[in-house]
Amino acid sequence: MTPDASDDSRPTVERQIDENLRRVYQQMVEESVPDKFMSLLAQLRQQDGGKGSDDK
Repeated sequence: MTPDASDDSRPTVERQIDENLRRVYQQMVEESVPDKFMSLLAQLRQQDGGKGSDDK
């Protein structure tokens, strides 16, 4: 096969994809937990009565 222009740009494209994936992942990590989920977790803890949290 003969090399074409797309082969020359492949490392650049891969690098851009890598950077974009890292950026999206970092944004997801930095997002806070929605209030609704925190409320549901608090309700579950109340229902559980604290059982199992320190009983390991």
